[in-house]
Amino acid sequence: MRILLIEDDAVLRDVMLRSLRDASHRVDVATNVEDADHLWRVQLFDAVLLDLNLPATASPTSGLASGLHVLRQARGRGDRTPVLVLTARDRTDERIAGLDAGADDYLGKPFDLAEVEARLRALVRRAQGTDDVSTLGALRLDRKARRFAVAGVPLDLPAREFEVLWELMSPPGRTVSKRALSDKLSTFDESLGDNALEAFISRLRKKLAGSGASIRTLRGIGYLLEAEAP
Repeated sequence: MRILLIEDDAVLRDVMLRSLRDASHRVDVATNVEDADHLWRVQLFDAVLLDLNLPATASPTSGLASGLHVLRQARGRGDRTPVLVLTARDRTDERIAGLDAGADDYLGKPFDLAEVEARLRALVRRAQGTDDVSTLGALRLDRKARRFAVAGVPLDLPAREFEVLWELMSPPGRTVSKRALSDKLSTFDESLGDNALEAFISRLRKKLAGSGASIRTLRGIGYLLEAEAP
């Protein structure tokens, strides 16, 4: 997944960033309202982690004074990206305000990083209409365990190949453009080019041989993971 992490606390931000990247997510970071609003406008994300208590450093004319305002702006322009609000545990008013502004879920601080991951998975599953487990031919993806298998045998993949196959199988049968795949696998600090993406696709095709699932290229459109004809 490509995630936007909006958090100004340096210690918490760094811990969360390491945890999310260790789980093979691509993460972009904003520490103030201006950067958060800009990144959210120019890039598509699978989910947003939002701290409401961002520094009120925006100019008086921007209309942005907190994370809550950034969320309202996004929902006001029709952006439906799943949002998990991070808030102080004893601030009921914050939780209510976040949910009323369009947040999909909230998590009180301090929190367990494993719960952050679980809640993100749940929000994205709901948004994509996918289940914990997807199968195509003998290929099986367990999203909760973050594991692929072919006929019950674990399919070990390098991180980038894993992410490509995850996107193509969320859900299977969906055409995914090259641009969308590249964006999901990139961050603003590290961009994935077409040649690298095509190399990942080529290696995945070889590893899926005999699985009953194959990746088809739709020229000028993108890629499609589909069941092979019997």
